[in-house]
Order: sequence, then C-alpha cells, then structure tokens
Amino acid sequence: MIGMMRRYVRVIDGMNHRIGRVMMYGIFVMMGILFWSTLTKVGSDAGFDINPSLWTLETAQFVMVAYYMIGGPYAIQMGSNVRMDLFYGNWSTRRKAWFDAFTVFFLMFYLAVLLWGGLSSASYSLGDFRGEPLSFFGGIIAGFFTGGVEGAAEKIGVLERSNSVWRAYLWPIKFLMVFGIFLMLLQAISELFKDIFRIRGIDGG
Repeated sequence: MIGMMRRYVRVIDGMNHRIGRVMMYGIFVMMGILFWSTLTKVGSDAGFDINPSLWTLETAQFVMVAYYMIGGPYAIQMGSNVRMDLFYGNWSTRRKAWFDAFTVFFLMFYLAVLLWGGLSSASYSLGDFRGEPLSFFGGIIAGFFTGGVEGAAEKIGVLERSNSVWRAYLWPIKFLMVFGIFLMLLQAISELFKDIFRIRGIDGG
C-alpha cells in the first residue's frame, strides 16, 4: 500500500511539476497579446492603417484562465497558495501534517464539486442542455467508436459562443478548466499521501 502511494506521488508530482513549469510562460503569452492590443489601438488612434484587434482582450482572458487553472496543481505542490500562519507557522512538522491531512478533504470536496460543474458547463458548450454530462460524453465516445468522427459529431448540438463581437467558441477554454481542476484534484490526493508519510515518519513524502 505504501509502495503504491509512493508511486502515485512520484507520478502525479512529476507530471504536475512539468506542466506547471511550462504554464509559467503563459504570463508572457498574455502580456504579448495585451501588448499587441495596445499597439493596434495606439496605431489606429495615430492615423495608421491598423484596426484595433477585437480578439485580443478575450483571448488574453482565456490565456489567463488556462494559466491559473492548469498552473494550480503546481502551486499546490509548491505550497504557494495563501494560508494563515498565525498558529500554523509555529507548529511542528507532524502537527502540520495532521492539520493538512484533515483540511485537504475540504479542498478535495470543493474540487469535486468544481469538476462536476465544469463537466456540466463543458457539455453545455457542446449543445447539451439536459444537465447530464456523463451520459452526454458517454454518447459522444460511443458514437466515435461506432461511427468515427462523424458519429461523435452527430451527438454534438449547437456550440456555445461568447457574447462579444468576436463570438469565440467557449468549449476549448471550458475543457482546459476541467483539465486543470482534474489535475488539482489529483495533486490534492498526492498532498494527502505526503501528509500521511509525514505523520507516520515514512520517507517518501
């Protein structure tokens, strides 16, 4: 059992560490998009033949969501989340582990609720208005195996779009959110295992 927990921690921590290190550069992508938006607007106001881009602000928002959600597991792993250290900072390592092992269940419950809501929202973005995401995605997968891409596409309804002038499709960012929440849930379980290691004085946390 301990061996399986160690392997889980090693795999999940390694995966989220690599993903998080890549997502760190997302802030520069967002800055580049906003810089381009500024250039086009200033150039247009100055009389240059440059039209302000309608897509930049919304794209920057999407990049920020992806940066925050997919980088979340790495932040949890590094302990970068905000916490109140009024009492916690003076506790022993074992006492901190006991407290963390208890409170991480609240985080996992919250992430599970978010995951269900994200799945519902993602299915809605693909035209499912019944509020049954599992059966909807199950139908898409079944359609893919029986009829290929066309069979899966038959299960998809009207795609949700944003209310902006750009009218961007929302399903890509919603699936990225679901992916990020799922990774955070996996990382929370990893943190629980590491707390158990610390409580029992086992190497590997």
